Amino acid sequence: MKKNIAIQLAVLCGVPFVMVLGNSMLIPVFPQMKEAMKLTQFQVGLIITFFSLPAGLLIPFTGFLSDKYGRKVIIVPALFLYGIGGLICGIAAWLLDNPYPLLIVGRIVQGTGAGGTYQLAMALAGDIFQSDERTKVLGLLEASNGLGKVVSPILGSLLALIIWFAPFFFYGIFAFPVALGVWFLVKEPEGNKAKESFKEYWAKLVAVFKEKAKLLLSCYFVGMVVLFTLFGVLSWVSDILEADYDIFGLKKGFVLAIPVTAMALTSYISGTILAKSKEFWKPTIVAGTVLATIMLLLIPVFTNIFLFMTIMTLLGISIGVVLPPINTLTTGATKADKRGVVTSLYGTVRFFGVAIGPPTFGLAVRYGVWVLFVGAAVITSLAAIIGFCFITPPTKEA
Repeated sequence: MKKNIAIQLAVLCGVPFVMVLGNSMLIPVFPQMKEAMKLTQFQVGLIITFFSLPAGLLIPFTGFLSDKYGRKVIIVPALFLYGIGGLICGIAAWLLDNPYPLLIVGRIVQGTGAGGTYQLAMALAGDIFQSDERTKVLGLLEASNGLGKVVSPILGSLLALIIWFAPFFFYGIFAFPVALGVWFLVKEPEGNKAKESFKEYWAKLVAVFKEKAKLLLSCYFVGMVVLFTLFGVLSWVSDILEADYDIFGLKKGFVLAIPVTAMALTSYISGTILAKSKEFWKPTIVAGTVLATIMLLLIPVFTNIFLFMTIMTLLGISIGVVLPPINTLTTGATKADKRGVVTSLYGTVRFFGVAIGPPTFGLAVRYGVWVLFVGAAVITSLAAIIGFCFITPPTKEA
């Protein structure tokens, strides 16, 4: 690969990496936030929600705008917003006696920026790179996303050793150079701008769902449920590791990284194995959601830390096997001219899953651990049933 191409790729890989830190890096710091700002578990969960909801809502619109006006003119301001939102949170925590309201405002600003990052970086990579090279590049972007998931709890714990709000300042420190790198180092091809109006874009969306509603809605639901489960459980575990097991600081970051690493590795391996084996996609989705259901029911049973973390690791594996076939089914459900619409909406529902997971778990735990995990198991079992009944891989490419 030529040096200038390698530099562009490295910069683009920084976009999904910084985006995935937006929530995952804060999870190990939840107990310190809760204590420092005198919050309930539900209020702490809203720190995730108010990042993820605006990001999810904006993804389809940023996708449309990037098609019409160009990728870089959306990605770069989005990255700056992302960093500025983080700085608002950090400054509020540093200077105010009651920083929570302004911190939430900062998270909304940050989430608004996040809505114009990862999906558009993938689209820009698709514009720049062609054929086999494009496949490799998109794989590297996904790998950098996975690396961010693995590193983020460790990085968040490490930064919190300085002070609990230090991770918020890191967002600005990291996002601004990536934004400048995209603007000055990445060369966007000319002449790719779409001519369609928003009305035509909406008509295209309606046409997609008339044709593939059953498959797409089922995939959206399953994808949302597994991410709802992952972030809800991780937010609960972050508190439990300190309260029940006296695991704090950097050590807690490494412990939280175990199920996330299991998920990322499993996702990579299953994606590689299942790439050309469509007949296994549906059984894999059903098996993964069933395994997740079983693990959720076992979490309250075990108090030994090693058995507890084994169950958590198996939960990460169960989610990791589900995501690649769901991702592939979603992106391959329609022809190329409608794929952007479908992928954007999938990004939206994934963010919604992440958004509602922590506060929902924070509310449900008030009624007891068994109520929490039996309820979560009911939701994942519903995903398994929907996967079994309604998800059928196409016999040929769209």
